[in-house]
Parts: sequence; structure tokens; C-alpha cells
Amino acid sequence: MGSRQVSTEAADWQGRKVTVAGLGVSGVPAARVLHGLGARVTVVNDGADERARAQAAGLEAEGITVRLGDGDTLPEGTELIVTAPGWRPDKPLFAAAKAAGVPVWGDVELAWQLRGLGGRKPAPWLAVTGTNGKTTTVRMLASILEAAGLRTAAVGNIGVSLLDAVLGDEEYDVLAVELSSYQLHWAPSVRAHSGAVLNLAPDHLDWHGSMEAYAADKGRVYEGNTVACVYNAADGATEDLVRKADVEEGCRAIGFTLGTPGPSQLGLVDDILVDRAFVPNRQKQAQELAQVSDVNPPAPHNIANALAAAALARAFGVEPAAVREGLRNFRPDAHRIAYVAEVEGVAYVDDSKATNTHAAEASLAAYDPIVWIAGGLAKGATFDELVAKSAERLRGVVLIGADRALIREALARHAPQVPVVDLDRTDTGAMAAAVREAARLARPGDTVLLAPACASMDMFVNYNKRGEAFADAVHALAAKDA
Repeated sequence: MGSRQVSTEAADWQGRKVTVAGLGVSGVPAARVLHGLGARVTVVNDGADERARAQAAGLEAEGITVRLGDGDTLPEGTELIVTAPGWRPDKPLFAAAKAAGVPVWGDVELAWQLRGLGGRKPAPWLAVTGTNGKTTTVRMLASILEAAGLRTAAVGNIGVSLLDAVLGDEEYDVLAVELSSYQLHWAPSVRAHSGAVLNLAPDHLDWHGSMEAYAADKGRVYEGNTVACVYNAADGATEDLVRKADVEEGCRAIGFTLGTPGPSQLGLVDDILVDRAFVPNRQKQAQELAQVSDVNPPAPHNIANALAAAALARAFGVEPAAVREGLRNFRPDAHRIAYVAEVEGVAYVDDSKATNTHAAEASLAAYDPIVWIAGGLAKGATFDELVAKSAERLRGVVLIGADRALIREALARHAPQVPVVDLDRTDTGAMAAAVREAARLARPGDTVLLAPACASMDMFVNYNKRGEAFADAVHALAAKDA
């Protein structure tokens, strides 16, 4: 956005007027980095709550100007805006910037532009985006790269600042980078070594304005790729994005599939993950990379994540043995298809991270029969397609949360035979009641699955707390039955 050129040479930041839009995880480190380069930094923030005031006080003590309660007015003389990724493109601040010809970068763009500061040798980026599975795939990728003896880190939307990675004391051979659609929107210059779009499903449409705009921002991960654009062969929209991308000469489209792979694909042959993309004769050869049992957990969508991670690693020249070792070493984050316990022959699985319908669909596809615990804040989602696809797997459903009626109505339309318990409460104690009701519906051999398909903030601080409440309730149930 805008046309002015902004230099990334350290000396040329002296006296530059830079506005940082938004305090928080990205804004505070961006402000400090720019101030340290000699820029005249003003931070603007919509809110002025206690946390914002505390952050502002810390920055002001360092000589950085902070303006709370007004994130819409462009400070006079601004030459560059560095925005928090979540700030919507339709904010008046950005309209004013466009009118004034002021460029807008996100913190990822800033990290990209500064990665060679001070004569550093920039580490190549292997970038991952998608509606679901990004964090798991990036962490798998980092585990594989480490197994290959490479200095690496999982950074970006995973919660680790890219600015810290590119400007810190540690030198890396390669970075495994998770990028959200927000971050990609504000990162016009990022050019990864290789990139992957894992999947595309409606999400954050209130921010992007349309599915087309959302997909276009995801597709930016392919722009300028030099070796491989990795796409999901089961999701044609991801391959469409590859076709539209402007890549370097010789960059290849590499698919991943849960079926038998064709040439230039990675996939499955029986229970073996194989590579028909990075082999001398991909028409006739397939290279074994790992066994399905090496993937933890071996749910279908997680195997897809593993194949995507393997594709990016292979694009970077990693040998097959390191792919296997890296997948074996990987341990999933909490609340992502996490086995909690077995009580009276029933398995209890925590996938509180399934905060939208696409993630819940993948989780539900991994088990049968299921007693499903669902509900929370729908964020504008609809549930008919999810319920219709999963109906045959459902033993019963327990609904919690503010928008549970939307799921109940979808169940009535598409799975009227499935017993439903509607818990008319949104207090945190509802989870214990939900687990008790699920245990009543379940039979030995079933799985009680927390895959809410909704956000958690109506009842819990975040999905982690929701998952912890589920696990606590399961352990209490186990203790009672012991």
C-alpha cells in the first residue's frame, strides 16, 4: 500500500517517522526494534485499558511516543506504518495512509526487510499457511530440519517473533515459518524458498471481506517461491493458488495426498509415506520416507500435515532418514487431538484447538463411533455441512456454550436419530457436566471427543483452558470409577 520507498539500511532509519499500529505481541517488539535503529516511532492503539497503559509506560520510558485510544488518525509526517496483523484493512488509518502514499507493512514484512541488516546472511524461509494445521505442520517441519542437523526454529504465527529470529544473536540455516492470512495480507515482499497452503475453508471472512480475498491473501505464500509450491491434492483451491502465483523460473508444483501419489507428489502407499517428487525418476520411482506409525497422532489430517512438512523439507534437500526421525521425535501441542485417558473402555480425546468447523471435521473423521462434545462461540459459522458429513459416526452429542442452538438445529436437520444433550449453561463447570453426560451416552470402544467447532471465549479464557477443564473432568471421572 502506498508508493514511497523505505530503506532497510540501518543508517537510513535515523530520524524516519514510523507509526506502529497496535500494542501487543507484535507491536511492542516492532516499536523497540525501530527505535533502536534510530527511527522516530509513534505507537497508536485503539484501546487504553490497564494492559495497554502498562505497555505504553514501558515504551515511553525508552523514549517512544505512545498514543492510546486513537488508532484511526495518521500521525503527521508518517513515512511508514508497521501494523499488528489483526488490524483490519478497512480501518480509517489505512485509508489515510493510502491517500498520503504511505506504505503499510506488517511485522512479518518488517522482519523480511531487516533480515540482512548489519551484513547478516539471511536464512531461507520455508513458509506454511492454511485454514487449519499450520502450527502442527511448522513444528513437524522444524523437527525434521533439526533431525537433518540444520540450525532452525519454528517462528511466526506460532507465537515466536520473526523479528527476534532475524535480528537475534542466533544464526539459522533455515526457518520454519507459520504465516496467517492476516500476516500475509501485510507482507507484500516476502519471498519464501518454498511455501505450502495446507487447505482452504471459510474463516475470518469478516476481516477479509470475502472468501476470494481470504484465498488471495493465503496465496501470497507462493509469490516468488524458488524451489517448490506445495499444495493439497484433495483441495483444488490450493492448486488454483499455485497456478496464479508468480514464482521463480524452475519452481515446481508439489502435491500431497492421502492416496497413492502421482509424479511430483508425496502420498501414501499402504501404511508408508512416500515421495515421488524429489527422486531421480519420479515417473517410475518412489522413495519411502516414514511409516504411518511414525506420525503422532496418526489421524488422517495429521498424516496430511506430515506429508506437507516432508515436502517442504525435501524441497530444502533433507534426506529421507531425517524425515522419519523428525516425525518420530515430534510431539504435538496440548489440546490438539490429545489422548487424555480411557475410562471403562471409552477413550477421551481433547481437540479443544478445533475452534472452527473445518478443524472439527478433520477431528471427527479420525474416530468412529463418537460421542461429540461441541459448542461455544460460532463466529458466524454454519454447521450443516459438518453435521451431514459426520452424522454416521455419531453415537451421541453433548452441546455446551452460547451458540449451541446452531449445532442443535443442524443435528435436527441432518442427524435426527442421534441423541443430543443440550446443557443450558455457559459457566466453566458445564464441562464437568458435559463429560458426565458423554460418559452416560458412550459404550465401550467409543471415543468421547471434545472438538467444539467454536471459539471458547464465551466460557473460557482460551481454548487451552477449555481443554484443561475437559481433561480435569475426565480425570475426575476416572478417579470416581477407580
